[in-house]
Amino acid sequence: MDLETYLTSKRIDSAAFQTAEPELWKSWRYEFEQMHPNSFTVQKLNLINPIRRKYPLKSIPEKIELNTATPPPASATPGVEPKPVTTSAGNPKPSIPKPVFKPKPKMS
Repeated sequence: MDLETYLTSKRIDSAAFQTAEPELWKSWRYEFEQMHPNSFTVQKLNLINPIRRKYPLKSIPEKIELNTATPPPASATPGVEPKPVTTSAGNPKPSIPKPVFKPKPKMS
């Protein structure tokens, strides 16, 4: 991922930002190339919103992915989704069991 894609995902117009503040844009590009996008976001968290307000993106693209890794497929067979487990009443079975609380023994 490059800085332009990252800024688009943050709804910042990269071209307007680059022409108005070239030194800041160059420093951001250098720092962005040196670290992970999540680390860059954490480091520049207080600076992203003012830049977004100064240089808003006019048209938002359909979909921008920040994560480059693809998640594993939901099922082994494409197009077939697993059926949820149901009880005899037809309600879905809870996936997390409820905790069992045991009373404390009374110490006298």
